[in-house]
Amino acid sequence: MPTGSAAIDSLHRAFGTLRSALDANDPAAILAASSEVRAITSDIRAQGAWRQDPALHEKIQSLLPMIDSARLRVNMASDHVRQRISLLADYGSDGAKLTYGR
Repeated sequence: MPTGSAAIDSLHRAFGTLRSALDANDPAAILAASSEVRAITSDIRAQGAWRQDPALHEKIQSLLPMIDSARLRVNMASDHVRQRISLLADYGSDGAKLTYGR
């Protein structure tokens, strides 16, 4: 795994991929991008170099808008799913028409 600045650049790319997957509503791509973000984030935290190096810390800080944007997209998608599940629960199985009868 990359270290230092290269790791932060990888995180930037991973968050860009995650945002694109969220915008495309592609569940498989979202899971893959989320896994990549998680792995890179864990490696950066484990290295801890960003804490001592002001340039790396600044680079991490510059990612905050992108991270917040991805977080907002995830929250909106989660809310949308919750709303749809709630609607289905409100209608129950009697309200939902089967596509094909028996």
